[in-house]
Amino acid sequence: MPIPSEMTFVDLPSPGGPENMQLKTGPLPTLKPGDILVRVEAAGINRPDVLQRKGDYPPPPGASPILGLEVAGEVVALGEGAQGFSIGDKVCALANGGGYAEYAAVPATQALAWPKGFDAVKAAALPETFFTVWANVFDMAALKAGETILIHGGSSGIGTTAIQLAKALGAEVFVTAGSAGKCRACEALGAKRAINYRDEDFKAVVIEETGGRGVDVILDMVGGRYFDRNIGSLAKDGRLSIIAFLGGAKVEAANIAPILTKRLHVMGSALRPRTATEKQAIRDGLLSTAWPLLEAGKVAPVIHAVLPFERVANGHRMMEEGDHIGKIVMTMS
Repeated sequence: MPIPSEMTFVDLPSPGGPENMQLKTGPLPTLKPGDILVRVEAAGINRPDVLQRKGDYPPPPGASPILGLEVAGEVVALGEGAQGFSIGDKVCALANGGGYAEYAAVPATQALAWPKGFDAVKAAALPETFFTVWANVFDMAALKAGETILIHGGSSGIGTTAIQLAKALGAEVFVTAGSAGKCRACEALGAKRAINYRDEDFKAVVIEETGGRGVDVILDMVGGRYFDRNIGSLAKDGRLSIIAFLGGAKVEAANIAPILTKRLHVMGSALRPRTATEKQAIRDGLLSTAWPLLEAGKVAPVIHAVLPFERVANGHRMMEEGDHIGKIVMTMS
């Protein structure tokens, strides 16, 4: 199929509600050195997309203003110096923006071949969550086999990914979620105990379940209002990895003494601003460890809904309502 001169993409004339997104026709992205051009077959919808749409998460300098951070499709062109892929290869990729479009330019170093047996929808559900979980849980927080982890937001795309990877790699998993149904889903994925945060105090449950010890790692996307209880839920030498502030960025009151007495490590990171070299290192870790688990069926993306491209606004509303379990994916055809 020849490459057209124009493509359809999701335009955001101004920040606001889902209705502000419009399908528009415009030129294809320009390939930078090291980029590949992907004819997009499916793209994931993620929380950062919603924040960018609202005007709360501006793209970094040089990134595409078009929404979308993960895609799956076919390589149709190679930029100068791009290595590792050929025309016709099926890839999924972490994009720096531009995923809500028929064509996306992505760094070859942030692309991965589809796991064997995967289609575009399943492949598109991988990059953003797998890169995030690998970087924060296994690289920075260094979760090891035999350790314990508490995952907040267990039913989210990140949460469902973290549960499965942690379990498959030998950790004991606890999660929080906001309904009985979500808790059941998390336990079905491998969590030893899912805590309904609307009815239970997660700190009390974690301390009881671990015999007073606490957990080794916490993956937190809530932020400020959980900080004090997170510190109280960690074991000695525990690691708190903060990846979002859905519950606020400010801590009103917290006892920080355990950070000293228990030798705790508090860390945080955002994926999008990381350097190309850092993202390539994450990609390589996924290829060596997570991809074999996906191909063996020991880990799988949890997909809540698949929507056609023109229903992108419905996908954003679904994300904001918060009733989904796992990923929301758009198809381009």
